[in-house]
Amino acid sequence: MSAAGEKIKHSIKPMLATAIDKPFSDKGWLFELKLDGYRAIAEIKKGRSLLYSRNGLSLAKRYPSIAAAVKKIKVNAILDGEIVLLNEKGRPDFQKLQNYGENDQYPLVYYVFDLLSLRGKDLMQLPLTSRKLLLKKLLKKNGPILYSNHIENKGGELFKIIKKDDLEGIIAKKKDSLYTPGIRTKEWLKIKNHKSEEAIIAGFTKPKGSRLYFGSILLGQYKAGELIYAGHAGTGFSDRTLSELMKKMKPLITGKSPFDVPVKANGPVTWIKPRLVCEVSFTEITQNGILRHPVFKGLRPEKKSGTIKQETERALPVKKVVKQASK
Repeated sequence: MSAAGEKIKHSIKPMLATAIDKPFSDKGWLFELKLDGYRAIAEIKKGRSLLYSRNGLSLAKRYPSIAAAVKKIKVNAILDGEIVLLNEKGRPDFQKLQNYGENDQYPLVYYVFDLLSLRGKDLMQLPLTSRKLLLKKLLKKNGPILYSNHIENKGGELFKIIKKDDLEGIIAKKKDSLYTPGIRTKEWLKIKNHKSEEAIIAGFTKPKGSRLYFGSILLGQYKAGELIYAGHAGTGFSDRTLSELMKKMKPLITGKSPFDVPVKANGPVTWIKPRLVCEVSFTEITQNGILRHPVFKGLRPEKKSGTIKQETERALPVKKVVKQASK
């Protein structure tokens, strides 16, 4: 279930996108598919290679086929992309990726969308379009490492297509944007088709009926430094997920609720220290910040619980953000 291994000593934190509420079209922007997988940086230097998550945790043992393909790149380079699993419909499937050990009949693909360094030369201060042109020349047209295509100008049209195909969303990027590691920039924007957020697991309830291990997990997100209750998820778990998640929650059990305000749960709660981050899909967010009908998608071990804020995934108005970024 875990997607990450040992910590990489000197890792690059990837550039991040800001969420906006609607798609748009603009001549100064290009648009890519938003992929439902694990963000990954690959480094190739003097015949040695690294493959790691956005938090600097090695992914080489978890996804050996991708790590082996990275190692075959003979040029010193630093790549930024997303590891995805393609299900029986040929679509990225995060839940199957989470449990890759029981889904290894499906292909893994590392879609690469940016090139940070080539032959020892730092490219981060080059415009995005120039970096992508060099990247496309570097990558082969087949195998598990593929160039992530884009369209220019017509974000609205692309969003209509992905909505029809029920895909995750799109990413908008300013054509002349520079690469700023670790920054959530407004020169890269994300527009979601599926509603999903990251949340912290704060506790679990007793199982009912034939369910084993636990019934549901209680979710929280930080707001102004305080952990706020965000609802509970009781679906999205396989038998294996229930077992493995329970193993991770048990060592964190505590007798005290991490919430300052009493929480009304759907049964007796066993509280845990707020360390585990997961991703859930949901239908809507209530006025008091509760995620309605959340469904567990998987753990996000590459993300630190202290960074999971209630505001981070609230989409900003598109007109204001695009206008600011285009100045």
